[in-house]
Amino acid sequence: MYDYDLLVVGSANADLVIGVERRPAAGETVLGGDLSTHPGGKGANQAVAAARLGARTALLARVGDDGHGRLLLDSLCSAGVDPAGVLTGGAPTGVALITVDPSGDNSIVVSPGANARLTPADVRAAGGLLRSSRVVSAQLEIPLETVVEVVRNLPSGTRFVLNPSPPRPLPAEVLAACDPLIVNEHEARVILGGGDTGIGEDPEDWARGLLAMGPRSVVVTLGAQGALVYDGSGATRVASVKVDAVDTTGAGDAFTAALAWRLGAGADLAEAAAYAARVGAAAVTKPGAQESYPTAEEVGRL
Repeated sequence: MYDYDLLVVGSANADLVIGVERRPAAGETVLGGDLSTHPGGKGANQAVAAARLGARTALLARVGDDGHGRLLLDSLCSAGVDPAGVLTGGAPTGVALITVDPSGDNSIVVSPGANARLTPADVRAAGGLLRSSRVVSAQLEIPLETVVEVVRNLPSGTRFVLNPSPPRPLPAEVLAACDPLIVNEHEARVILGGGDTGIGEDPEDWARGLLAMGPRSVVVTLGAQGALVYDGSGATRVASVKVDAVDTTGAGDAFTAALAWRLGAGADLAEAAAYAARVGAAAVTKPGAQESYPTAEEVGRL
């Protein structure tokens, strides 16, 4: 019997958000709106998104002993996330600087702060959380060696889901544990080796190339075009849900959390991805990341 449907191992940031008429080009200054501060970070986002859907969720992360850290802990607890694995100290809480244009598209720069101090030793010390979790999800806003340690300490029967964002080449042992590896176009290209892979513009080719690198399954997110799932038996397209986007910040994290939770509940990959697409669509209809995440009832109304 598992205590948690999902354990997220990852980052927790304060999102500092400014609305702009257009995002600046290199060397250009633009005026924006008022600065707002929101709880974020890919790890904390995933944990909150899953908990709001009804998943029993825990987070292994590190924040600073500061106001931003308290903001994040308050958000996690309000959503119903178990904060037992949230460590405090070592550096200031991570910060993400986000600009959002009128279409809802965003650009993000992250200062890792305490996220960079989440170590392999922290993972080993959290063995009880790992053993108590049906699914473990991770991202790459924490050190890669920490993600490697998660894979090395993954209990038998526990499923591992990875969104490699921000993307970088991955060790074979991490790729082999992914079920699925969840990527967008940019992340797919980086992991496949950059712009000289010769894979063309077909997402099925990206998925096929990624699967050949070792993951058990692959999901390619395609924004307004939905998603593609691939597990070696073939590719399945998952349709998007048409909504009026307000802010896309954190939508990918909501997608990953929902997919991981539904897989743990017994859904097949295509079914889980279809549900996750609805969750991601609901998330972009409101500003912010964690504040925008829907409940299961709100997803059901889409």
